[in-house]
Amino acid sequence: MTVSPISPRPADGVPCPQLAQKYDPQRERELRAWIEATTGRRIGDSFMDGLKDGVILCELINKLQPGSVQKVNEPIQNWHKLENIGNFLRAITRYGVKPHDIFEANDLFENTNHTQVQSTLIALASQAKTKGNNVGLGVKYAEKQQRRFHPEKLREGRNIIGLQMGTNKFASQQGMTAYGTRRHLYDPKLGTDQPLDQATISLQMGTNKGASQAGMTAPGTKRQIFEPALGMEHCDTLTIGLQMGSNKGASQQGMTVYGLPRQVYDPKYCGGPELLGEDGLDGLYNSQ
Repeated sequence: MTVSPISPRPADGVPCPQLAQKYDPQRERELRAWIEATTGRRIGDSFMDGLKDGVILCELINKLQPGSVQKVNEPIQNWHKLENIGNFLRAITRYGVKPHDIFEANDLFENTNHTQVQSTLIALASQAKTKGNNVGLGVKYAEKQQRRFHPEKLREGRNIIGLQMGTNKFASQQGMTAYGTRRHLYDPKLGTDQPLDQATISLQMGTNKGASQAGMTAPGTKRQIFEPALGMEHCDTLTIGLQMGSNKGASQQGMTVYGLPRQVYDPKYCGGPELLGEDGLDGLYNSQ
């Protein structure tokens, strides 16, 4: 198993080799010429070292938008330089540069990411060109074109079907048949005749001619299916089989009023009411 070597982390103050490869010397010369022409100050031989104290950067944004940085510190100590860089970054944010295009203070002060510093200055030049300044580098951002329509126009547009949804012009119901009936499809090239009656149901769909309800029984009763050729006999569909139970000989004798108890007894184990007599019945009822 081959393990790829891990690149050592660059020491503080040393730019990353991968980021250094993306640095564009031609863009540096263009930025130098623009900043020196705008501020009237010479940067020096080293471009990034000349911007590290933040003084020229603050003067640059004050030229583009006067009053952006109220106080520019003299680069006596390091915190003065960092404060100047921080004031510059906040000022270009208010000027319109996007936050993702802005470098961090340590990228410039500790020389860790000069490529990002260069990208921020190019974004600042593009924003200045968009605002009408004479800048020879960067791109001009497109301006927002916001359109406002009258509410009546917006309501009218709801009634219009766009062409992307298709069109119903020249549409008609010519040749349409009634719902549920078939529509004959034919090809004149094949010599087939045009159907005269589109409401006729073909035999392939079945027919109800000669149909009747003869032999139909009442709903819920069974219907005997038999074949005369097999010698099967007709079945009486009006007689209820004993498997279904029977109600012959049924009566309401001995029924009590709804809600009253009914005594259930077996003659094998207790005598019937005729054996008890009237006195026995009275004693039985009084005991209950």
